[in-house]
Amino acid sequence: MLLRPLPLFPLRPLLDRIVLAVAEKHPRLFRRLGEHSQKIYAIAPTDLPLVFVLQPDPEYPILEPERNLEDVSYDALVSGPFMKLMDLVEGRLDGDAMFFSRDLTIEGDTEAVLALRNALDDIDGNIVDDIVESLGILSLPARQAVVCYRKLRARASNDA
Repeated sequence: MLLRPLPLFPLRPLLDRIVLAVAEKHPRLFRRLGEHSQKIYAIAPTDLPLVFVLQPDPEYPILEPERNLEDVSYDALVSGPFMKLMDLVEGRLDGDAMFFSRDLTIEGDTEAVLALRNALDDIDGNIVDDIVESLGILSLPARQAVVCYRKLRARASNDA
């Protein structure tokens, strides 16, 4: 709810910075997608009032924020809670298990989504840490938020 009234234009340069940093740090990520690197992926966190639109072109990757899916043309849609999506990107959660537990929804070109998941699985290192490092002056508060989240997640899994 807090993000709904905020304009999206301040997010655009931040998302540009993130996607370009990831592409620079992990050049094989988008190349590994092959024909699927020209597809458009809509990533819709179910608990945020925005959608991320990714075109993982190895030469010029694009990550754009949108308010909703109404005006977005996409080949594949992945949706789920934001932090679970981040855990998936980080390799801490299994996409198949999330899909079958209905924490993750996939629509459209499932082959493209599988290619993206396989490309993410092949990354050496932690892509969330790479994203945090790309944030410039925002990296310190972002790093603190990630550390706090990881501690809460660890505590919750120990309690379960």
